Amino acid sequence: MDEDAEREALYQKAVDAMRSVKDPEIPVNIYDLGLIYEIDVQPFGVVGVRMTLTAPACPVADSIVAEVQDKLNAIPEVSGAYVELVWEPAWTKERMSEEARLELNL
Repeated sequence: MDEDAEREALYQKAVDAMRSVKDPEIPVNIYDLGLIYEIDVQPFGVVGVRMTLTAPACPVADSIVAEVQDKLNAIPEVSGAYVELVWEPAWTKERMSEEARLELNL
């Protein structure tokens, strides 16, 4: 498998990992909620994620960020993971996937 194919496969595994993390206040995974702004698969299996939350005052912010990092680090091909929590641009409902909107009856 060439390097591009390996990075794409790792990117997809990272997406799958993000889909296993649920926002405790909204019964939808954080990827389909649109909370993941960027997944950066770097050489040697380093994966960086830029994400936000639905609100800056989210009481579970630390635990969600830690869970994302733990899920990424659990992927065998990941040699290191980091998560950056950002507030710009602000999250809006328009970032949600069609599946998430249907699940929440929006």
